[in-house]
Amino acid sequence: MATVGMACDHAGYELKEYIKGILTQKGYQVTDFGTHSTASMDYPDTAHPLADAVENGKVDFGVAMCGSGNGITMTLNKHQGVRAALCWDPEIASLAKRHNNANILSMPARFISNEEAVAILEAYLNAEFEGGRHQNRIDKIPCR
Repeated sequence: MATVGMACDHAGYELKEYIKGILTQKGYQVTDFGTHSTASMDYPDTAHPLADAVENGKVDFGVAMCGSGNGITMTLNKHQGVRAALCWDPEIASLAKRHNNANILSMPARFISNEEAVAILEAYLNAEFEGGRHQNRIDKIPCR
């Protein structure tokens, strides 16, 4: 089974723990880059280690969250080998994988319920990259 890296800030901690349990139940091996409590912290401190692990192939893909999802996603996408997609509903998550081959699913912890997060996660996990014209676009993403 695939290895999943997870990262969050204090606002995403409770959702991360919930999603970690779901992934573990499904048989995924989870590498948790933190944070490990609701104590205030800075999302880059967990986002960069997750992004490094995705880029280096130490995990197969990632799941990340912060309050709005914006800060952690922006940080993750500073890494050339990362395509983090901020997803707040299942259709967006499916399209992120099918069309953009997103390798990190990001979610806005303060704006979705646990049930919505699971539906988003399921849509992402069940989608497959379509390749073709979408691969051509992905090839143009990295800075030169």
